[in-house]
Amino acid sequence: MDYLPLYFNLKGRRCLLVGGGDIALRKARFLFAVEAQVHIVTLALCDELKNLADQHGGTYRLGPYQDEDLDDLVLVVAATDNQPLNEQISRLAQQKNIPVNVVDNPPLCSVILPAIIDRSPIVVSISSGGKSPVLARMIRSQIESMVPAAYGKLSAIAGSFRDRLKARMPDVDDRKNFWEDVLQGPIAEMVYSGKPEVAEKMLAEKIDTLEDPQPQGEVYLVGAGPGDPDLLTFKALRLMQKADVVLYDRLVASEIVDLTRRDAERIYVGKRRADHAVPQEGINQLLVKYASQGKRVLRLKGGDPFIFGRGGEEIEELAEHNIPFQVVPGITAASGCASYAGIPLTHRDYAQSVRFVTGHLKNGTSNLPWDELVHTGQTLVFYMGLVGLRDICSQLIANGRSAETPIAIIQQGTTANQRVVTGTLATMPDQVEQEKIKAPTLLIVGEVVELRDKLAWFEMT
Repeated sequence: MDYLPLYFNLKGRRCLLVGGGDIALRKARFLFAVEAQVHIVTLALCDELKNLADQHGGTYRLGPYQDEDLDDLVLVVAATDNQPLNEQISRLAQQKNIPVNVVDNPPLCSVILPAIIDRSPIVVSISSGGKSPVLARMIRSQIESMVPAAYGKLSAIAGSFRDRLKARMPDVDDRKNFWEDVLQGPIAEMVYSGKPEVAEKMLAEKIDTLEDPQPQGEVYLVGAGPGDPDLLTFKALRLMQKADVVLYDRLVASEIVDLTRRDAERIYVGKRRADHAVPQEGINQLLVKYASQGKRVLRLKGGDPFIFGRGGEEIEELAEHNIPFQVVPGITAASGCASYAGIPLTHRDYAQSVRFVTGHLKNGTSNLPWDELVHTGQTLVFYMGLVGLRDICSQLIANGRSAETPIAIIQQGTTANQRVVTGTLATMPDQVEQEKIKAPTLLIVGEVVELRDKLAWFEMT
């Protein structure tokens, strides 16, 4: 992140705008909208900017910029087409520790003016750090279509009742849960339907009739998919934003963890072979502990919770303690990694079935029904099979699968760091050592691997 987003209170504070054309006009609209005290310095002032300044009490001087113009300011905006002048203004402003924005010239800026969605008092800003303002505006347009104009009114109503609720409900977590129920329930719907007075009456009654809240925790068992944040479901994102506590695995990408609520408590419970940050029994106990305290607990798991994710063990524990839970499926690694590598798991000409197999059993062995895994016409997908790869390949060959059977190993599938190595059952163990492949990985065995050469365009780059 190149810039830290901040919201600047400019009401009644002196700002300088250098320039008098259309670009300066656009910046002036922002400044006057927040009731800044704007002084304009320019050689030529367009009529619309002059009228805007007169309407909002701004001042202007027709003449060249002077360094004395930077005295007693809180913000400078340079909107001229004179590069040397822009550089001079930027240099001196930064020497004086005055925030400065030079339009369309990020290297000269200490602050960026973002694209804005105004639903006052709700304000959403989008910035590309000056790299692509057009893209930022496109994103703004997309978000605007999803943010009702009534959000501003809803926010104002909620704000007017904050102190009243605080007096009745001193616990901050209880208040947070209260507001989430209000802002997603019938009171909010009254505002959206144009009945804010009814909404205010309903909210007042709800606060005045409050009883002592009973803590009621809940657990969300959410599949985070194989790595690409774009593969999350809408329901997963919604629950991720509600959780008070987040327990996340090693296989959950950091970009996905960052989508959880900023103020949520995050606890790493990742596991790898012979190295468990928190044993499974400890994870189960943490889920019960926090939910029993009335918290909403997010158990964020890579892939799908019920496919080699031990989600079944966790909900057994929750059920024993009568703790409510929700399970949100995720795209399992087999589907995600195979798709991003350009390998269809089934194909009418090559494989009519697919079988998911764990390469690491609970007792640390790979004692699998090998005679069932060597049938032609099926694709095998091995989870957690990197350590036992040599044994897997040799067992398949020993039980009748051709040594020339194609195999692919996918490292960090669906992410920007994805690597795919293809070979045969005979060659793959040595290839993995030569390529220095590391977990997390997925193994795909079967003739469908040959199709990768035809579908290579599909792979992430």
